[in-house]
Amino acid sequence: MTQLPRLHWSTLGDDTGGLEHRWASLWDVTVDRGASPALAPRDVDLWVISAKGAWPPPELNRMMAEVGALPILLGLKPEAAPMDAKALAEWGSLGSVRWGILGLEPPMPGLRPRSGTTTQLSASQALAFGLVGASPAMQDVLARARAAAATRATVLLLGESGTGKEVIARAIHRMSGDAAQPFVAVHCGAIPENLLESELFGYNKGAFTDARKDTPGKFREAHGGTIFLDEVGTMPLGAQVRLLRVLQEREVQPLGGGAPVKVEVRVVTASNVDLWKKVQEGAFREDLFYRLEVVPITLPPLRARREEIPFLAQHFLNRKAREHGLYPKALHPSVDPLLMALPWPGNVRQLENAIERAIVLSGTRPVLTREDFAFLAERMGDAPPQPEASLRPAPGMPEVPASAPSPFGQTAPTPAPAFGLDLPPEGLDLNQVVSDMEKTLMLQSLAITRGNKKRAADLLGLKRTTFLEKMKRLDLEESESATADED
Repeated sequence: MTQLPRLHWSTLGDDTGGLEHRWASLWDVTVDRGASPALAPRDVDLWVISAKGAWPPPELNRMMAEVGALPILLGLKPEAAPMDAKALAEWGSLGSVRWGILGLEPPMPGLRPRSGTTTQLSASQALAFGLVGASPAMQDVLARARAAAATRATVLLLGESGTGKEVIARAIHRMSGDAAQPFVAVHCGAIPENLLESELFGYNKGAFTDARKDTPGKFREAHGGTIFLDEVGTMPLGAQVRLLRVLQEREVQPLGGGAPVKVEVRVVTASNVDLWKKVQEGAFREDLFYRLEVVPITLPPLRARREEIPFLAQHFLNRKAREHGLYPKALHPSVDPLLMALPWPGNVRQLENAIERAIVLSGTRPVLTREDFAFLAERMGDAPPQPEASLRPAPGMPEVPASAPSPFGQTAPTPAPAFGLDLPPEGLDLNQVVSDMEKTLMLQSLAITRGNKKRAADLLGLKRTTFLEKMKRLDLEESESATADED
């Protein structure tokens, strides 16, 4: 029996009208009927939240650091009054979200873009594909990818190694009308030249030694769907001739003779070298180059889209923690400027591996600091850049920048300067000093944990109730109204 994808619905106290039973044909539905939402289960595929009012509940803002790239559908009742632009912006700032009407028709699994006049992917759609489209360069990439997905045109992906060419190829397939059909990826450079043709185009029994049965080949395996040929520039000239025939005639000729076999397949190729230069050198066929370059898409290196690095880092942080069965960790605010300053010769793949390494080697510590990424600066021959303005930490506490970016698009609370322990000649008010030290350490712990009060309490060795009582006593509740609290 096929297992259905999981949908979790937070109704915020609204009546469901029995819709969860009607959606059961496509989803395994669980419902949270509380007025205050709880975090969706870890293995859920889609989180539906009933959107009402001009402001999302504070609890939702506080949960977004734990959610990562989980697709969220903000549901409106058909009879609900239209929201104004400000309310839409406030709800839309939650993160990986998309709007929809709560009705008899169940949400579509995957939240793939519907056909329409839009020429680019929304942030939520991009995140659902493992992409971030915050930079203008990536918005252009995503617009081209969506335009290509609406057709069966051949796509040529260009860019440095590790920029995400296969991720874009899979996104094109998933956005197309053939998403339910096979996606077959072939790394041309990893297959020996004498085996590549038989691997791609198949062979008949007796075509060569050890050919004991007919084998269809990758093109026929991808029939109806998409075949992705990575590092196509390494393909030998003989295989290039056969590939050209497939593109022109839409048929493959198996090795060993026999009739050609018709195939309907989208071809997406990728190269991290300049194919036109290889054409000029005689290492790549010019007529094949023109056949592949119907829709060229160049992926920018990570150093050209530094504004996406904090979002990618948070995405990998959540994903890798789940993969390794670890409790989600937080990034210290000072890590973002370090990651954004590095050149990343390995691009997104290198960033992903760096995040995974830091998570694994950090042990039980709940916060990753700049020291966890020192190996990057050492390998790249640079000392880690220092924040422009940082505060002197209290003993045992890591530094916190004066204005640290928050994952909620706001500014993390700025702790007051820490105090030394030297007694001045004129004396001091001990109670006031202790109170100021408490406030400083609490604000630092909240900044490090992005406003998560439970984790902030853990960092200070306090119970959560004690931490909240101290916040109230020190008048910190109002200044922390925009930060996140997650149980």
